[in-house]
Amino acid sequence: MLATYQKVSEDFWGNPSSLHALGNKADGLLQASRQQIADLMQVQPEEIYFTSGGTEGDNWVIKGTAIAKRQFGKHLITTAIEHPAVKNSMAQLEQLGFDVTYLPVNRQGMIDPADLKAALRSDTILVSIMGVNNEIGSIQPLAEAAQILADYPNVHFHVDAVQSIGKGLMDLLKLPRIDFLSFSAHKFHGPRGMGFLYAKKGRQLAPLLTGGGQEHDWRSGTENLPAIAGMAKALRLVLADESAKVARQQAIKTKIYNHLQEKPKVTIFSGNDAHFAPHILCFGIAGVRGETVVHAFEAHDIYISTTSACSSKTGEISGTLAAMHVPDKVATSAVRISLDENNTLAEADTFIKAFDQIYQRFEIINS
Repeated sequence: MLATYQKVSEDFWGNPSSLHALGNKADGLLQASRQQIADLMQVQPEEIYFTSGGTEGDNWVIKGTAIAKRQFGKHLITTAIEHPAVKNSMAQLEQLGFDVTYLPVNRQGMIDPADLKAALRSDTILVSIMGVNNEIGSIQPLAEAAQILADYPNVHFHVDAVQSIGKGLMDLLKLPRIDFLSFSAHKFHGPRGMGFLYAKKGRQLAPLLTGGGQEHDWRSGTENLPAIAGMAKALRLVLADESAKVARQQAIKTKIYNHLQEKPKVTIFSGNDAHFAPHILCFGIAGVRGETVVHAFEAHDIYISTTSACSSKTGEISGTLAAMHVPDKVATSAVRISLDENNTLAEADTFIKAFDQIYQRFEIINS
């Protein structure tokens, strides 16, 4: 990916919107990258729009739907465990007079499709549900939600799919009832600050960025061609031999999960079955704040996070765990392991060894 980024930066420095030969050359690569992503996603190239990442994609769909469909209604539905990009966008719309329903989740961090069905109204214009929760890895029942929404063809259905790509979930993401999917390149080893949005042909969506008319006049701004080409290559690489990569991540997660289960002072917030993604494992050590555990592992050159990396520096309690009714004292202990296809079982052994040392130290301190 990095080699692609560098080569494009050096050899394709024309503006894709320019009419001269250099611009045409750049535009050719831009459209080839769009076509490659569309082919990998099994959609049409005109349904792929380039963004700066998942946050922009989420904001765009939610606010763009609100603007485009406000004459049909002002009711939106989401869940209580969404990424801040969704939750804060919804909150902003509430300040502008829109009505938002937040679906509750159970102890496993999953919504009940019956709650979605009950929440739908004649003035509902959007349902936004994340595919995989970024903090505990719970997989939402998208197929059941899509079946319910089949009876509401005019309601936009958006899925924040940032944590879903390359995790064996393509069948869910290809549900025909889904209208919008937002992705972030850095989640599959693409350039940071890059992403793409799938927008089903024929759906209404107002642009948030207006200007020169790029991206079919839906998302103006000069395209970041090196990052776009790098993202297309990264997507191709992460989806190659996907099933084998997913199985390897699941094996690593299972090994660590089983070890953590043996510790009486450990609470595991993530499940380890088909309802949870293979790459996320969230747990906590009783009486030890999450940030303390993060720094303890850092001393072993092992880097984990306190739930959502986007909000880890704020010191706030995990919104997902709060929605799951986890007590605050327990929720503040939460940390998250994030795996990818490059991790190994040997690294799991290294993690377990470091964990045992850290666990024993805190056990002595807290005794």
